[in-house]
Amino acid sequence: MSTARRLWPPLLLVGLFLLAWELYARSSGVSPFVLPPPSRVVASLWEFRDQAFRHTLPTLGETLVGFTISILAGIGAAVAMDRIDAIRRALAPLLVGSQTIPIVAIAPLVVVWFGFGFLPKILVVVLVTFFPITVALLDGFASTPDDRTELMRSMGASDGQVFRKLRWPTGLPSLFTGLRISATYAVVAAVIAEYVGATEGLGIWMQLSQRSFRTDLVFAAILLTAVLSVALVALVTVVERAVIPWSHASRDARRSSVQAEIA
Repeated sequence: MSTARRLWPPLLLVGLFLLAWELYARSSGVSPFVLPPPSRVVASLWEFRDQAFRHTLPTLGETLVGFTISILAGIGAAVAMDRIDAIRRALAPLLVGSQTIPIVAIAPLVVVWFGFGFLPKILVVVLVTFFPITVALLDGFASTPDDRTELMRSMGASDGQVFRKLRWPTGLPSLFTGLRISATYAVVAAVIAEYVGATEGLGIWMQLSQRSFRTDLVFAAILLTAVLSVALVALVTVVERAVIPWSHASRDARRSSVQAEIA
């Protein structure tokens, strides 16, 4: 029931938006080649489902592999930067500098350097998703209460024990926040990489459909991109509930307390 209460407002808003789009596209006289109604987009997606499936699989694979690499590399970098101050001072400027390069500028270069295969798409996904994961986990480590750290040290805990039993659990909620942020960018990054150079994938399908003046199929590819992004965020949320259920319980308790005070 709690999940249903959280989901119905956005679903209602999306439904109203699609209804308004459908009515406008059919009654305004705008050509379907310019603005196809949602019903036509869905019908075209079903008609060309074989192509949709064939182009979705590479994008999904690139996203999952790149996102997994970002998770492992981001956690490793954050842990190293938290434990060793010299590494933190060396990597922090590079992390910030990596975000000043527009992805639309670096993606074509990555394709030129590594070709049209699987590798450049993965690298683009990693470049886009690595930073939020690393920074979020570092912020989580930094939020560890000093009094708890001092208490563990007064009881004879080593640096490794303090990290495993206190700093790591404290940083997990922030880590999953970073994962959700990165998950929303991962699919888009893969599509951008495909758009600038690929033989298959949702990005190249968008490009081919655009050149064929099939606006309905362009919207169909956009719809699939959105579905994959939402599914990846939902997967991260499910994993978060399984790994740190105490965080959600505490968050729900605070939300209930605020609602009770308002009432």
